[in-house]
Amino acid sequence: MKKVLVLPGDGVGAEVCHAALPVFTLLNLPITLEFAQIGWQCWQQSAQPIPAQTWEKITQSDAVLLGAITSKGKQDAEAELTPALQGQGHKYVSPLIEMRQKLELFANVRPVYSIKPGQRPFRCVVLRENTEGLYCGLDRRGIPEEYRSWVTHTNIDRSGHQDVAMSVRIVTRFGMARIIRYAFEYAKTNNYPSVTYADKPNVLRESGQFASDIFWEIAAEYPDIHAEIHNADAVALWLVQRPERFGVIVAENMYGDILSDLAAGVMGGLGIALAPTLAPRRLILNPFTAARRAWRIGVKRIRAMFLTIGLMLEHLGFGNEAEKVKRAVTWVIQSGDTLTYDLGGNATTQQMADKILEYIQNAEGNEQGNVLAGLVEDLAEA
Repeated sequence: MKKVLVLPGDGVGAEVCHAALPVFTLLNLPITLEFAQIGWQCWQQSAQPIPAQTWEKITQSDAVLLGAITSKGKQDAEAELTPALQGQGHKYVSPLIEMRQKLELFANVRPVYSIKPGQRPFRCVVLRENTEGLYCGLDRRGIPEEYRSWVTHTNIDRSGHQDVAMSVRIVTRFGMARIIRYAFEYAKTNNYPSVTYADKPNVLRESGQFASDIFWEIAAEYPDIHAEIHNADAVALWLVQRPERFGVIVAENMYGDILSDLAAGVMGGLGIALAPTLAPRRLILNPFTAARRAWRIGVKRIRAMFLTIGLMLEHLGFGNEAEKVKRAVTWVIQSGDTLTYDLGGNATTQQMADKILEYIQNAEGNEQGNVLAGLVEDLAEA
């Protein structure tokens, strides 16, 4: 029996979660669902976006399905606290960042592949290091006295040391070796022919060269996998022009963030893409990049929620059921009968969810399912 914790979040998160969750009942799997609160309302009421009870349930679960979470800037976050909590120095930290750091969710994985009608076949994945890089949280205003001999710039002289903001990119041997080795193991396990490291070593000379050296050290242990390093902007261009040239793309936090969303756009948009986050012993799945209250975002994300659930089932050992979910989403998109607005239709969140669930229910002995199985196999080979 596996335990899955559902955190619907806020914005459109609850709507999309509840539209997709009947798939667990339909597949009749030994999985129990538990629910807990997370997000903006928790912050407003307690200055804790992730309550203590939620943390406890996270640590007791096999996987976490995470919906949309609102995130706002410093001043807006302070202003929306209940009056009794304002002015006490509470600092809002994104629940996603907090979970990444506390749970060591070091790898964000975004598989992308051709799924829309008319696309030429491609299949690749973007791996993003989640715990360090430019997003590690070392971001401040003003330059302390002890840094002023190192942090120098003509515009700092013109502005003064207090009218400056600075961010520090952290690259460690431990962090880079972990994500790069994971990239090669992922390529080996999932039959990807190459691993591409995307960075800017020509500009970020010290940190870039440091990470490049680690990459080549580990690449030498995998002689059957083609290894290469390219500038992140070049990788972005080639992803748009020739996504089929890539296998696994690995990058530090910021570049990985940008490239993973770009890859989602090549696939067909964030409404199709998914991005689970992995820890040594835990899986956090979040089909949303950020919370939105507009209904259109919820409509688009219902497909990603189903694909995310499929990946969760695969991780938990239910490979056949995971394949049913992925085939259902692919068939609904390929058939064109029930499409959301971004794919040229006008279906609602619930209508598309119902269509996917209907396909799963009728999948056994379905001739269309057999045709689609061939399509999926052809894409995998490509």
